[in-house]
Parts: sequence; structure tokens; C-alpha cells
Amino acid sequence: MAKQDRAIRTRQAILEAAATVFDERGYEAAKLTDILQLAQVTKGALYFHFDSKEDLAHAVIDAQVSTAPTPMPQVSKMQEFVDIGMVFAHRLTHDGLLRGSVRLTLDQGGHELNRSGPYREWTDLNLRVLEEAKERGELLPHADPEEVAPLVVGAYAGLNLMTQALGSNRADMDRWASALYRHVLPSIAVPAVLAMLDMEPGRGARALSAAEAAAG
Repeated sequence: MAKQDRAIRTRQAILEAAATVFDERGYEAAKLTDILQLAQVTKGALYFHFDSKEDLAHAVIDAQVSTAPTPMPQVSKMQEFVDIGMVFAHRLTHDGLLRGSVRLTLDQGGHELNRSGPYREWTDLNLRVLEEAKERGELLPHADPEEVAPLVVGAYAGLNLMTQALGSNRADMDRWASALYRHVLPSIAVPAVLAMLDMEPGRGARALSAAEAAAG
């Protein structure tokens, strides 16, 4: 059991180190030697867990959604929909694995990488919540979850690219995510539901804290 636990910790250390290097340099400029040095592991340990730099990058990409915390259930499904994105924006300020995964997902280098996974998974997650909101009567009649879900995911990708290009602080994503929901939701949510939603900056931190407290 101790050996297995050590292997799990080693794999996680490699993933987090790789995410940091990928975030700082992008896929093509990232070197395995830098990842090994940051993770403080041997080349043999890295290749025990990952076949190649490409395999390691895919593992970082795949971690984007699989490691995402589950938001606390809310009275309103639309609040849960907002919380998914606001928690994501907040985590960008302190979660190195998420930042590295996002950088790889948006990176135009490394054409051999399959970056479709996070887009599909975030869309599916948002779609499920929006469909439940629709069933509960929280959405306006014309609002189509199959259109709204990918639209919001694509907007997040665009905001991430913009903040990177402008050299903005990661914390700016919290403000932009809030603005996105404040402009989009009035066109899809019924007024009574809209009036109850918390879309203000800092919502992600509050929602994540509540989820962690419940899990703890």
C-alpha cells in the first residue's frame, strides 16, 4: 500500500510540474529536463507513468475537468450553472494544474495534441445543468441549452486567450466571467430566477469554499 501511495504521489508531482512548465512555456518549448528538475524525480520515474512528452501533455489536458470540484447543489439550477464557470475562473488564480491544462488547450503549438476533450466535457457538464434548469422552468421558452452550453464554453476560451494576449492578471478572469453572465443570463433566465442569482466577482471563491467545507 505504501508503495502504491508513493507512486500516486510521484505521478501527481510530475503532473503538477509539467503543468507549471507548460503554462510558462507552451507545449513546444517545454523540456522534459525542466519538468524532471521541478518535480525532483528521475527520468525513469517519469517514463514509468508517461510514455512521452505528448502522453504527459494529454494527461495534463485530461485533468482539467476530471479534477474540477463539484459545486454545491443550489435551490436554483441556474445558480449551479453560474457556479461552474465562476469556480473555474477563481481556480485559475491558484490552481497550477488547471492553468497548465488551459494553456495546452488553447496553445496553437503541438499539432499532434488532441485538445477537444475539455471543450466537450465542459459543454456536456453545462448542458446537463441547463437541461435541468429548463425542466424546472428556470429558462425562458426560447432558450436552447444545446446552444447556450457551447456558447458559454467558447466565450471562456476567448476570454482566456484575450487575457493571455493582453498580459492580464489571471484574477481578471473572475471579473470577466461575472460580466459574461450578467450580460448573457438576462436573455435566457426567467426574471424571478435572475433576480436571485449571485453573479458578482468573488462568487467562485465563495462557492468553492462552501463545497470544500461540505466535503471536509
